[in-house]
Amino acid sequence: MFAFDIPADTPAAERWEEIGRAAKAMVDGEPDGIANMANVAAVLWQFLPDVNWTGFYRMVGDELVLGPFQGKAACIRIPLGQGVCGAAAATRATQLVEDVHAFEGHIACDADSRSELVVPILHDGQLLGVIDLDSPTPARFTADDAAGCEKLAALIAPALAG
Repeated sequence: MFAFDIPADTPAAERWEEIGRAAKAMVDGEPDGIANMANVAAVLWQFLPDVNWTGFYRMVGDELVLGPFQGKAACIRIPLGQGVCGAAAATRATQLVEDVHAFEGHIACDADSRSELVVPILHDGQLLGVIDLDSPTPARFTADDAAGCEKLAALIAPALAG
């Protein structure tokens, strides 16, 4: 059993450090990448305020395929280069979008989402997928969130590759 607590008033940078420690504890020694994604998606859902979707899209063949998540039902397949997730995968660069309605080609899986943070997960030069975070609040995600999520992606990537 895992028991973690991150107070609501924890500053973003410190919150991401705590999320990273929790995620590391959960994935250590577990070889199943899907199980690891499921637990990390749950931790993100539990400890990130003001989000309405947290989860993963996995790189399968030449497209992103829905992985474990928390939130409303989501788009199952996303071609590279389409939407925020597809852009992050195609460019292998973090996408921090303050207003998804202003993002050319945004895919609206949840009409309530207003801002989005998507971070590619790379391991040994291979794109494994992306971490996708959505919020109903415009400009919810900050540079601290992007940096923290990038560190998390690097930290858990080896546990997702297996």
